[in-house]
Amino acid sequence: MVDVFTREKRSEVMARIRGKGNKKTEQVFVQLLRSEGITGWRRHLPKFGNPDFCFPKQRIAIFVDGCFWHGCPKHYNVPANNAEFWAKKLKANTERDSRVNIELQRQGWKVMRFWEHDLRDHPERCLKIVQRNLNSYPRLPAK
Repeated sequence: MVDVFTREKRSEVMARIRGKGNKKTEQVFVQLLRSEGITGWRRHLPKFGNPDFCFPKQRIAIFVDGCFWHGCPKHYNVPANNAEFWAKKLKANTERDSRVNIELQRQGWKVMRFWEHDLRDHPERCLKIVQRNLNSYPRLPAK
């Protein structure tokens, strides 16, 4: 499909998109946690990599990754226009995700990542994974 915008206009439009997360997808996760009475989480705690959700006492960081921006193997398709740019962008995003995972793990955090389609299609599965990890991590003593 041909883009309706010129290359310059598309660049301007895309530059206005800010990385504050996919609010709709994150809201689904919030509702999921609340529906099961899971507490102790914080949104957007200022940690390395800006996790979407953190359980500070258990040192668990959760990211909800969008299929387009993080290169979901099921759903990502390189846009036809400016394919070289998008391939480079996706590579940088996935490399950054990897660095974030490594650094948070080095700091003693358990990192969990969910694809947006997993939350949409299998919320109960995502919830079980979270619950299993919460139960397997001892709480840190209060400081």
